Amino acid sequence: MMLSSGSNGRCPASQPRALFLAATSLTFLKPRLKRSLRPLAERLFRTGITANQLTLISLIGSVGLGLVLSICSNRSILFGLLPAWLFVRMGFATIDGMLAIDFGQKSRLGGFLNEAGDIASDISLFLPLAFVAPFRTAPVVLIIALIVLSEIAGIAGSMVGGSRRLDGPFGKADRSLALGAVGGWIASIGSLPRGAAVLLPIFVTLLLVTIINRIRFAAAETKKPLASG
Repeated sequence: MMLSSGSNGRCPASQPRALFLAATSLTFLKPRLKRSLRPLAERLFRTGITANQLTLISLIGSVGLGLVLSICSNRSILFGLLPAWLFVRMGFATIDGMLAIDFGQKSRLGGFLNEAGDIASDISLFLPLAFVAPFRTAPVVLIIALIVLSEIAGIAGSMVGGSRRLDGPFGKADRSLALGAVGGWIASIGSLPRGAAVLLPIFVTLLLVTIINRIRFAAAETKKPLASG
């Protein structure tokens, strides 16, 4: 799911600076993860584990952790589970992608589960921030809404004759890294300083740029004007 998979020569490659700014952590992390996790993917395939099963396990784990952190938001030590789970979730996403593509398990149901599961997981994992001071509910809800819009913008690329857009700068892997860092911060010091509230407008800005990038690169890829219906 690297950035290059979303650009088949028609994206404005003549703008290397724009492409660099739209890159996500997946661009750099995914090849390394695939190489390190391929032996595990092969073992899981031989034991009959499917990509859809991994997707559902990842979704259930994310929703469960999000509920626990939302209910027990006053127990800061529990937020230390966030970076650990997000790393596991990234591994699940890499392995289920390999099972789907490299081991012939790709299906329409799997594609739907993958997209819906990613959105539901992000909602569940970002929601606990609304209960952590100095964060406020409204900005967290806005971030969640923008996450959903960014993924819809990514899916829209394939609906207008292009590819599934994964442009950044705040794609799934980047959000996981940021959220994991916040979770580790909360767990390590018990409570966040008031200045930590600045993170939320930063996330909002990055998500808005991500949405714009996905729309404009999808439009450039399909050679359709942005105003076309």
